Amino acid sequence: QVQLVESGGGLVQPGGSLRLSCAASGFAFSSYAMSWYRQAPGKERERVAAITNTGGITNYADSVKGRFTISRDNAKNTLYLQMNSLKPEDTAVYYCAKSNATIPIGHDYWGQGTQVTVSS
Repeated sequence: QVQLVESGGGLVQPGGSLRLSCAASGFAFSSYAMSWYRQAPGKERERVAAITNTGGITNYADSVKGRFTISRDNAKNTLYLQMNSLKPEDTAVYYCAKSNATIPIGHDYWGQGTQVTVSS
């Protein structure tokens, strides 16, 4: 069965960095686009970054553009999110999601999430 397991979250000071990972199994990882979403308490879920199946095209929410980088290693079935210059407003649970296509137009599976807290 499809499994997505996030890791790498934690507590970091403003201006710091974290790298999230999402280990995928149970499907042909290299055939599907992937995305990172986040949800803060009391807020709507927001997609922060997406990547096509080959990694050739990425896109980002305006709120993270220039600070976050999404990438993937299809040989390792792993999705990454490098987060730099973190701000308190980046605090949220971060989820990876599998698309049902080579481009990130819809998502059919989600991980359990990893908490990111940015605070001094």
